[in-house]
Amino acid sequence: MTAREGLERWHEVIDGGSTREGLESIIHKDAVFHSPVVHTPQRGRDIVVAYLSAAGSTLGNDSFAYVRTLVDGENAMLEFTTEMDGIHVNGIDLIRFDEDGMITDFKVMVRPLKAVNKVWEQMAAMLEKMKASQ
Repeated sequence: MTAREGLERWHEVIDGGSTREGLESIIHKDAVFHSPVVHTPQRGRDIVVAYLSAAGSTLGNDSFAYVRTLVDGENAMLEFTTEMDGIHVNGIDLIRFDEDGMITDFKVMVRPLKAVNKVWEQMAAMLEKMKASQ
């Protein structure tokens, strides 16, 4: 399976609401997530799914849009824009897929600094809320 096919599955999951089940179906069990606001890589499907679920709930509002996509080999880079509490957020999802189309590495970069701070604030609140409901 190519990165393009894996990316199609990613978009299907995102368009389907970024459900936990959907994300689990495309994230490798040993996947690594690199957050723009957490200094250490987060390892393992459960934590990667938690971060991506929280991101879907905070960044994935009505203004979210992917505006550019680049695919090279096993890697895909998706540039996105969104607005959070009146702050324009511009970011990149850098995704690596394995030969089965499963996501093995997911890195998010965000700009400008006001956006990074807003993402940190809302992601922290969402992760706490998710933890409390488990």
